[in-house]
Amino acid sequence: MKKIILMGAVGCGKTTLCQALYEQPLAYQKTQAVEYYPEIIDTPGEFILHRQYYSALTVLAADADVIALVQSVAEEEQIFSPGFALMFPKPVIGIITKADLLTSAAQLTTIERQLEAAGAKQLFQLSAKRAQGITALRDYLAD
Repeated sequence: MKKIILMGAVGCGKTTLCQALYEQPLAYQKTQAVEYYPEIIDTPGEFILHRQYYSALTVLAADADVIALVQSVAEEEQIFSPGFALMFPKPVIGIITKADLLTSAAQLTTIERQLEAAGAKQLFQLSAKRAQGITALRDYLAD
């Protein structure tokens, strides 16, 4: 399995995604520090929200095979700046979380465009709560 680093805002579902990928019970817990799993690096949301932590993300990403930009459907504001992924010389994917909370196609389109503008080359839409899209992401990471 490819090693993936998850980057996204506070509360976007990075830790819940880790729990879903490892088939653990879903329980919210705020990530206070970088968490290492066998194939996942889970970063605190503050690393995206405060530019002074971007250098930490570039260092942490050196250990990953894939960069994942994670954005919840509940976050319609621009989380990742356009071209954000250019600092990573690795494949970059976008993961749209909390798909069970989608209210319109326009909402989804906005988030897809933001992730693509940031540099995500492939997008995954999922809901850990409903176990939707988890298999597609696992399959991608298994290749």
